[in-house]
Amino acid sequence: MNTKAFWVEEAGRGRLREESVPAPGPGEVRVRTLFSGVSRGTESLVFNGRVPPAMWPIMRCAHQGGDFDFPVKYGYIVVGEIEAGDGPVGQRVFCLHPHQQRFIVPASAARALPDNLPPERAVLAANMETAINGVWDGQPGPGDKITVIGAGVVGALVAWLVGRIPGTQVCLVDMNPAREKLAHTLGVDFALPDAVPSEQDLVFHCSGSPAGLRQSLDIAGVEATIVELSWYGERDVNLALGGPFHPRRLRIQSSQVGRIPAHRQARWDYDRRMGLALRLLADHPMLDALIDEQSEFMDLPETMSRLAKGAGEVLCHRVHYSGSGTCTG
Repeated sequence: MNTKAFWVEEAGRGRLREESVPAPGPGEVRVRTLFSGVSRGTESLVFNGRVPPAMWPIMRCAHQGGDFDFPVKYGYIVVGEIEAGDGPVGQRVFCLHPHQQRFIVPASAARALPDNLPPERAVLAANMETAINGVWDGQPGPGDKITVIGAGVVGALVAWLVGRIPGTQVCLVDMNPAREKLAHTLGVDFALPDAVPSEQDLVFHCSGSPAGLRQSLDIAGVEATIVELSWYGERDVNLALGGPFHPRRLRIQSSQVGRIPAHRQARWDYDRRMGLALRLLADHPMLDALIDEQSEFMDLPETMSRLAKGAGEVLCHRVHYSGSGTCTG
């Protein structure tokens, strides 16, 4: 049985390759993809060849093909349904897998969607996991004044999560004034960078811009924490630490979804965290506002090139696999 998968052939150029899909073995399932999602930040760095060689082992995704010196098959947001194997046929599932019409994974890697979670929204699951991990790293409390800089998908989800804590005052910051509508949909305040509140108890930085991190330091209150969720690839970040950084005893906490925070590891594993991410997405249709563009899988080489160049103001880009994605062979 043959299928098509998206590969990055060289920096800035991708194409669809035909691959063979074997019959599922014991403990495996064959998944037919319904939707996949593009992780704009990480996948743009991969597509443009900006993953530093020292990070190649760390940046490998589940079921990746090839490596970052190209060609590479990369991605980790797929929603599909089980077609065959050791699982209930027709069950809709979320998988960490590159963009591909059909594939084989261990049955344990195909996480069943809650009945009340539409598959169209489930493409946000990986971003929700990242946001959950970031909130755990920040450890917000009731009544905290919290600013989130960067209203991309992760930043918006972080703002939505902390905004549900009783008494918090949450402000979502972005350079794009159109993000104000999104902030209000999520139930939080909005500000442009020149009107950001000061003396914050907690700041989440999600903009991917060194300027955003510098502003995070400027607005943090005494003994406050700045949670850094951005990843910069090969770029250097210059910070002016000779100003209020030491007198205010500020703390910069890195956050990365690949490791559960130490204070959670005794009780939480990746499976439990994914279950939480999927439950949080269910029954909350306002989160559909984070998915603002869709294209067809067969157009993905051209679409990825456009997204990786930073064209437009897309939040989550969803890829639709039309029809049955029929395989041949």
